[in-house]
Amino acid sequence: MSSRDLDSVTAGSAPGDVAPPGGVLGPRFRWTSIGMCLLIMLAAFEALAVTTIMPEVSRELHGDALYAFAFAGPLAVSVVGMVSAGAWADRGNPRNALIASVVLFAAGLLIAGTASTMPVFVVGRLVHGLGGGGLTVVLYVIVARVYPPVLHARIFAGFAAAWVIPSLIGPFIAGVLAETVGWRWVFLGVVTLVALAMLMVVPVMRGALTTPQETTPIRVSRLLWAVLLAVAVLALTLAAEASGPVQWIVPVVAAAVAAFAIRPLIPRGTLLARAGLPSVILMRALVAGTFFAAEVYVPRIMVTEYGLSAAVAGLALTAAGLTWSAASWLQGRFPSITDLAAARFGALGLTIALACLISTAVWHLHPTVVVVGWAFAGGGMGILYPRLGVLTLKYSTPENQGFNSSALSIADATGSAIALAATAIVFAALRLLDGGWPYVGAFALTVVLCGLAWAVGPRLLRR
Repeated sequence: MSSRDLDSVTAGSAPGDVAPPGGVLGPRFRWTSIGMCLLIMLAAFEALAVTTIMPEVSRELHGDALYAFAFAGPLAVSVVGMVSAGAWADRGNPRNALIASVVLFAAGLLIAGTASTMPVFVVGRLVHGLGGGGLTVVLYVIVARVYPPVLHARIFAGFAAAWVIPSLIGPFIAGVLAETVGWRWVFLGVVTLVALAMLMVVPVMRGALTTPQETTPIRVSRLLWAVLLAVAVLALTLAAEASGPVQWIVPVVAAAVAAFAIRPLIPRGTLLARAGLPSVILMRALVAGTFFAAEVYVPRIMVTEYGLSAAVAGLALTAAGLTWSAASWLQGRFPSITDLAAARFGALGLTIALACLISTAVWHLHPTVVVVGWAFAGGGMGILYPRLGVLTLKYSTPENQGFNSSALSIADATGSAIALAATAIVFAALRLLDGGWPYVGAFALTVVLCGLAWAVGPRLLRR
């Protein structure tokens, strides 16, 4: 994205709003914008890299039984980080919450990068997830406190654009590292860059951030609900590797507990898809669950069913990252793309992608179909994802920005984790069948979530 793309008024801005000179890269916001985008870029690289190299990690550490847990576990515990960071930010300057989140983020990378067994690797992933969850919420609050509303869509588009470089080279580099010097450097090499990003952001935050006039007391009960939610999702994920009645009883109980525990952490009416903010939060959970649960199996099907290398399998993730970034730029550049249209385009992109994945698994089509199909998924998410962030801030006040931002991230993580756990259960149940039927079952489950996203889309706007 060029600097001139940041100068114009964006979609969702109030009439009469004028972007400050230079936009998000002007003198006032430059280093904060660069630092935050670098943090997003590193998180993006790590996410894409882990998805690419997990088949290799699982093989070396003999951890096939914890394959899905290595993805769903960090998402589950990230809820605790999100709630903590959101409450911390609502009480004042979120600088300290950002520092704590980044420290945990880096510590998790170090643990995972030096792990000698799969359980230790998973512990590192859990610590990383705790910090990553807090980081997501704090960045949303910084946007709300530092940037004027006219720039919100542009900085969120910048976050999405920060996926461009990782999408271009991240999966390929991760695959090459795994096949040469080793997959551990995928984690260890990121730590230094994380520290560099913090040096850009923290000094500027010292004087730029505003704080609410009245601070909200931290409610311990919300933290306890977050812990209960995380435990329920973790139990749901571990049930995928259980056998007998436990494999089916535990998921039902865990899902019920998760639905009960998440209610105090999200706006009222979210699970009922009430119009406005509740549906925005629910939509985030549905599309995140659809995309990320399916994405885990994209490199895996290319490696296991076609015998491709991790570097080549990462091309599908690269394609999705590129279309995600391009679509995100388009939605911020053209105000004619309404919120309702963004919801429809997002659901359509995911629908086309899932149709390609299921067709490939059933008929063993050429792997190019997977790459092209997953590019549609990235395009759909690129149009819709930033818009959901903008709507969340639009429906928020300074007093509840932290709560609503954490709710959006909680919905994202919980939806993804539950979807991952559910697809893992289905995949494990169909593993004994020949061919790609385990993949068909996993992808079919994400089709259900995508269908729900189609239904919720029209309710994003307040009535």
